[in-house]
Amino acid sequence: MNEPALFPAPPLTEQERMVEAILFASAAPVTVAELNARMPHGCDAAAALKLLERRYAGRGVRLVQVGAAWAMRTAPDLGHLMRRETVETRRLGRAAIETLAIVAYHQPVTRAGIEQIRGVSTGRGTLDQLLELGWIRLGPRRDTPGRPVTFVTTDGFLDHFGLSSPRDLPGLRDLRAAGLLDQPPSEEPSKVQDGLFDGDAMP
Repeated sequence: MNEPALFPAPPLTEQERMVEAILFASAAPVTVAELNARMPHGCDAAAALKLLERRYAGRGVRLVQVGAAWAMRTAPDLGHLMRRETVETRRLGRAAIETLAIVAYHQPVTRAGIEQIRGVSTGRGTLDQLLELGWIRLGPRRDTPGRPVTFVTTDGFLDHFGLSSPRDLPGLRDLRAAGLLDQPPSEEPSKVQDGLFDGDAMP
């Protein structure tokens, strides 16, 4: 007995509309696999994403890749228009900002590694705060005595700071130009002056 014929996949332009609708309604970035799972059988979410990416190029809203997922985001040069809508409920202290930077640039890194780079002990509360925010997570254990856990950044971290991958983190020269290096240690709280850590205001 032959299997019933499957309905053909909708035209690519219709698939593009489907992907657009899903991304628009999703609070978190969505992977290609998740898009394909929500769409009719035979759809090609990856191809539809390419069309959308071109369609939104230069617009006020653009399609961006966040790790292995995709999301609709405001164009970076228009971010200042959204600042009135941002509610600042708390700030990251200097210890948390430094710890987040170390994890971002040295991941996967252990707590001992973080403390070695900072030169001071790292309180449990600092790591707990970053874990609670969803900006870092537990990474693979080190193959060393004690098998210590490591910490790595998350897609939530990339999304918050407008990065597609950790490779997009600014380099040493960029950090110096932004005034983020060689700051007096007495500054509290750390004032962030570029796109990497202008998120010391928590959502």
